[in-house]
Amino acid sequence: MNNIKLIVGLANPGLKYIKTRHNIGSLYVNLLADSFNVKLKQEKKFFGFTSCINVCDKKVFLLVPTTFVNLSGISVISLANFYSININEILIAHDELDLLPGIIKLKFGGSLAGHNGLKSIKSNFNNSVNFYRLRIGIGRPIDKNNIVNFVLNNPTKYENDLIKIVMKKVIDYTKIFLSNELVNCSRIFKAL
Repeated sequence: MNNIKLIVGLANPGLKYIKTRHNIGSLYVNLLADSFNVKLKQEKKFFGFTSCINVCDKKVFLLVPTTFVNLSGISVISLANFYSININEILIAHDELDLLPGIIKLKFGGSLAGHNGLKSIKSNFNNSVNFYRLRIGIGRPIDKNNIVNFVLNNPTKYENDLIKIVMKKVIDYTKIFLSNELVNCSRIFKAL
């Protein structure tokens, strides 16, 4: 895992979406930046907010795209090309319908489960899915036809509480896996 050079938190731009389920990836990146006492700054050439952290004398870039989630690949490829970062050196933090709130799974590659932000990244990197993913559970709506409305709304207070608990565990673990090549890249974190 110590080959990660870019961590991206997927999000929709604007105050309207800031606390929605779809923006949970940006919450992770912002909390990670806070834990390293760095601020994200808008970089128009990268279509997002970015910063850099140092882990074991290695630079790791942070990025929250200002494109809509479905166009995230534009932002990711811009920064990756500028700094010569390969697809397998990128970690994408995103909302995951197939996991309940309070559960986060770290994995490499595999199915994108229909996530349009991940599809955009794949298409911008020659259809490769060889990137790390931090799948942050948001659960599914009862009505399966209501997914768009569900992801574009805020989690409940109970869901938020679970997300905060598990997010703290993941932030602490992030510092370990960025600095230790022996850490397993497939891991599940639970709030309870």
